Amino acid sequence: MNARQADARSAELTEVVSFRDVGVRYETGPEILRDLNFTLHRGGFHFMTGASGAGKSTLMKLLYLALRQTRGEIRIFGRDNIRVPREDLPAIRRKIGVVFQDFRLINHLSTFENVALPLRVAGVDDLQIRKNVTELLEWVGLGDQINAIPSRLSGGQQQRVAIARAVIGRPALLLADEPTGNVDDRIAMRLLYLFEELNKLGTTVLIATHNRQLVRRFGHIQWLLEGGTVIDVTNTNSA
Repeated sequence: MNARQADARSAELTEVVSFRDVGVRYETGPEILRDLNFTLHRGGFHFMTGASGAGKSTLMKLLYLALRQTRGEIRIFGRDNIRVPREDLPAIRRKIGVVFQDFRLINHLSTFENVALPLRVAGVDDLQIRKNVTELLEWVGLGDQINAIPSRLSGGQQQRVAIARAVIGRPALLLADEPTGNVDDRIAMRLLYLFEELNKLGTTVLIATHNRQLVRRFGHIQWLLEGGTVIDVTNTNSA
């Protein structure tokens, strides 16, 4: 392997996600996302803003393999998403933590069991699950709701359960779609600090949000999804 090949290989190993000329359209309609070219490197922290309907949720679906692009190439953890065998998808998805706008909690499970689910799937022993889940629920302010089912929780509490479930397994990639949309500013800041702590442990973080004021309080890369494509506006916003 020559020096150029070694450099290319090194760059590839640090790339968690890369998009090359990616476009998405539904059926015969116009492209709603087009010419997407970006890379999420290991340990990066990005905010993505954009108007309602700009395509943030669609982009998130591409990232957690719930949707395939119409054209272009997407590589996740070094693998071409189109060529990943169906039987390998669950293992890849287990490396991705996702906070959905609609929470997607399991209604018949308690707060504790919803958060514990990724650890149980991963085969973590019960004592470690009890310790980790209890500590995290205390951190997000839900220590007194550990046995409550989702229907007994407010929207903001359900949001925090969804976030705790997404981060409990220390995923390699965390995708959060409006994670602070149902909580007050104090809780929002606490959750952002939680994401930062996870990021310091090596997790790559991408947060989609409308809250530009909150974004400006943190010194991370800022992307704008506009006109169907991603624009890096970090330097513009910090000027």
